[in-house]
Amino acid sequence: MFKKILQSLSKSQAAKPTAPPVTKAEPAKPGAVLQKIAKASSPVAAATKTPEELCEITPKMPKEQIHARLKMLYRRYNSSASSLDPKIRGEADTMLDAIVRVREKHFGEI
Repeated sequence: MFKKILQSLSKSQAAKPTAPPVTKAEPAKPGAVLQKIAKASSPVAAATKTPEELCEITPKMPKEQIHARLKMLYRRYNSSASSLDPKIRGEADTMLDAIVRVREKHFGEI
């Protein structure tokens, strides 16, 4: 019985196709990936957007939908404002400022 099990195991192992050889790509320059990430998520890009763009509010949205969107964004970013990570905390502060500006614009002073 053990002989049959060993034979089936050896057949299953022998039947596996081998992977094609991996070709080595050119090594990336040190820091190239980090530079791409930094460009994509730079605070300068966020600073050039309007508060409505940051909150993804369009002019055609009804007030109820704007209110619901701002409420959801506030819940999300208010909890992130107390994060220990300075990057997350900075993004949360930016978004909370944008939420306040959009709210004051569409619903009046708080």
